[in-house]
Amino acid sequence: MTTRPSPFGHPFLLGFDEIEQALDRVSKAANDGYPPYNIERVARSDREPERLRITLAVAGFTRDQLDVMLEENQLVVRGRQIDEKSRQFLHRGIAARQFQRAFLLADGMEVMGADLSNGLLSIDLTRPEPDRVVRKIAIASRDDV
Repeated sequence: MTTRPSPFGHPFLLGFDEIEQALDRVSKAANDGYPPYNIERVARSDREPERLRITLAVAGFTRDQLDVMLEENQLVVRGRQIDEKSRQFLHRGIAARQFQRAFLLADGMEVMGADLSNGLLSIDLTRPEPDRVVRKIAIASRDDV
């Protein structure tokens, strides 16, 4: 078995090991197709900055059955439906199920809020414009004894 060289192994890319680990996590989580989701860019308005909106199709889930959590740099959405034993189905095509969907967020991303409407859970994210930092680094001389 041969291992593929990492693009982050280049000597000019220092401190990017966490990005490589994050990409591995994302690629493993991408195989689960439930619930389906969209990610869209929402243009800046007079009242709000440009933002990203993640919309998940969560038909059948109530607000109490959904959790949206920010865990370090991951946005994690969980859904839990409880199978009601008192109901007697003649045909069961809609299963009570659980899910977890995680989105890895870049540093500085902020969650503005979440909204559930017509079976769609929308989560708005924004990234504040960073201050441009330019700093001169002093060079010490070790030759002076």
